[in-house]
Amino acid sequence: MRKLIPLVALLATPLAAQSTPPISDDPAAGVSQERLRADIDTLVGFGTRHTLSEQNNPERGIGAAVDWGLAEFGRISEDCNGCLEIVAPERIEEGRRLPRPTRIRNAVAIQRGTERPNEIVIVQGHIDSRASDAMDWESDAPGANDDGSGTVLVLEAARALTQRRYPVTIVFALLSGEEQGLYGGRLLADYAEKQGWQVKAVLNNDVVGNSCGSDGYCDPDHVRVFSEGPRADLTDAIRAAQRREGGENDSPSRNLSRWLDNLADETEGGLDVRQIWRVDRMGRGGDQIPFMEKGFPAIRIAVAVEDYEHQHQDLRVEDGVTYGDTADEMDFAYLAKVTQFNIRALDKLARSPAPPASSAQAAVQTFTDISWSEVPGAIGYTVWQRRTDEPYWREEPVIENIVATNARLEGIRGDDWIFGVSATGESGVMSPVSSAVPAGQFEPIPVEEDDSE
Repeated sequence: MRKLIPLVALLATPLAAQSTPPISDDPAAGVSQERLRADIDTLVGFGTRHTLSEQNNPERGIGAAVDWGLAEFGRISEDCNGCLEIVAPERIEEGRRLPRPTRIRNAVAIQRGTERPNEIVIVQGHIDSRASDAMDWESDAPGANDDGSGTVLVLEAARALTQRRYPVTIVFALLSGEEQGLYGGRLLADYAEKQGWQVKAVLNNDVVGNSCGSDGYCDPDHVRVFSEGPRADLTDAIRAAQRREGGENDSPSRNLSRWLDNLADETEGGLDVRQIWRVDRMGRGGDQIPFMEKGFPAIRIAVAVEDYEHQHQDLRVEDGVTYGDTADEMDFAYLAKVTQFNIRALDKLARSPAPPASSAQAAVQTFTDISWSEVPGAIGYTVWQRRTDEPYWREEPVIENIVATNARLEGIRGDDWIFGVSATGESGVMSPVSSAVPAGQFEPIPVEEDDSE
């Protein structure tokens, strides 16, 4: 928990009339625990959603589940006068945990932005499930929490946000093949790259529906946000520059995590964010990783306390202990709060500009020059700083809401500081910070050309 950067800035000039929703109107107010539970019951009713399970059975297996997800997006689109473009990217995969050629198919709904439709925010969860044996596609695998919880969260977010219009595109995605090796996440990341999307944030929700662990420890007040430190897409040149100039704690994903932490602090009665500064849980992974590998800012949202007896387990009673990922082990009040947290984050991200690419020059001089790119939709920029050994941006900015794209900080010896810049849009919402260090920008790092013959 850190109260640092205002996400909604106070601007010096009046705001123009906007078609975007007013800041005081909570887009998450209509989240329904009953609807979340009903959707979970539907998912569990497919018996198993294992990636290797049946594709053509209308009542059981992964095929029926993905079809249902697409149909739900269709119903949501009808309620917003056809505001969603619904697609089902797919391909055949074979490899780790896929011993035979297998159809991987995602259910994706796209709510196009009215001003910057190629600027993308993604919210996702994986729709597949598994039992104790990752290769067992025949046994029942309810997958209520893992990851039915993330799946129904995405649907509820679509219901809430499609009642509004945004300058930026929001993508709602239900992914297959996560349990077999992040196949659905990789499929969507490849799809985003092929479409030329400028992905500025990916919120991956995986296991977000319980508040107590198998040891009896409960934490209904926090949600964990996982983010990478050094970027996965670093080139050798950028890696060398980062070793020299710093920035190991300043990836775009890490700054997105800081931004989400600040958002939680602004929300009275909501969940507090516990930032976890690693890519995922120890020894494990999720569908945010394929996006990180392409240089897209991505984080994983997960419960504060995992319940291992009700995750990746066959349905059984053993030594008096009940195992299995069933809906009765979930906390739907907690899931509703995580859903609301996502909706509020998506609402602000879809109303804010992209973080500007920034740089700092301070070598052998007693001042620091900061410069940054102009970004579409921005009406002002704010400069931030922190000492190199401080984890969070300081509460007070260095310079606030200026229209210029450069600034000189007199008397500031840059060797001792990390600097960053955020952009504010006409709605008053501020972007995550872009750090002025090697690999601190949210754009993917260009692939180095191989000049060898």
